[in-house]
Amino acid sequence: MNSRLFAATAALALVAATGFARAEGELNIYNWGNYTNPDVIKKFEEKYKVKVTITDYDSNDTALAKVRQGGSGFDIAVPSQTHLPIWIQEGLLLETNPGGMENFKNIAPEWANPDFDPARKYSVPWAWGTVGIVVNSDTYKGDINTWDIVFKTPDELKGKVNVVPEMKDVMTAAIRYVGGEQCTADKEVLKKVRDLLVAAKPNWIAMEYGAIDKMGAGDFKGSTTWNGAGLRMRLAHPQIHYGYPKEGFTYWSDNVVVLKDAKNVENAKLFQNFIMDPEVAAGLSAYHRYANGVAGSEKFMPAEMRDAPEIVVPAEAKPHGTMALMCSEEADALYKKIWTELRK
Repeated sequence: MNSRLFAATAALALVAATGFARAEGELNIYNWGNYTNPDVIKKFEEKYKVKVTITDYDSNDTALAKVRQGGSGFDIAVPSQTHLPIWIQEGLLLETNPGGMENFKNIAPEWANPDFDPARKYSVPWAWGTVGIVVNSDTYKGDINTWDIVFKTPDELKGKVNVVPEMKDVMTAAIRYVGGEQCTADKEVLKKVRDLLVAAKPNWIAMEYGAIDKMGAGDFKGSTTWNGAGLRMRLAHPQIHYGYPKEGFTYWSDNVVVLKDAKNVENAKLFQNFIMDPEVAAGLSAYHRYANGVAGSEKFMPAEMRDAPEIVVPAEAKPHGTMALMCSEEADALYKKIWTELRK
């Protein structure tokens, strides 16, 4: 926060366009679990004399359903880019115009005008990452940059691979593997996907979220995962490596928005501006272990993150990555049928 924004005779006045002011009161944040650095929250609380309360959720669908009900009591939420257009279309968000905030100048160009929130009228970046694979190189010496690990499991890994049960991630990977386009509703393509998944499942050991601990313990020798989780695994166990499947992998992002019925609007705007500061963004990344979309934050990052191949996508992998999309209702209904069969 810059003191030059305040007139000497109105040091406590709000600046309506951005909410830049020394505030008091509360801020209620609704965010993914284990995703918010308590040290960063403490800095915000001390700087603005605001008491922050954080409530966790476990999925985009859970968060959306809660906010749709109204009267949630939350000021801020952190939806993924695949769901953010729904929040906007349904009128659940306040147009806070982050693009006009002081710290918006720090946003990296590639995140300043995204398709899911043109001109950033509602959201600011929180984190972004990729969906890929981790493999224990002591067990498997072959190429890990392929969905073969999951869909045509090598003999060394049969009965040792976990698949994190995120329907969209798994379905998108399988669709790309058979040569289809993300969000396709083509029934011929989806029949190939269904057959692929049903044939592959007997070679998996589990479909669980607990990949970090079980990869570390050696219970799993491979798993689908997210890049930040892959980094955590490698730092603790150097034999675990993260792969970017050449058949196609997806990028995702999570974004901070202010709810239409927020009770603490000015504090919520202050928070949006606050996390676009490079040092603050780096503090968040140091905790959740993902990149953040704020240019200049890299120099404040922990040393092990600055050049980590899990965080800095290798040049040879970049052509294979695409941003995850929100699929049509028709496509989602077809995916759910396949998913229900797979999960039996």
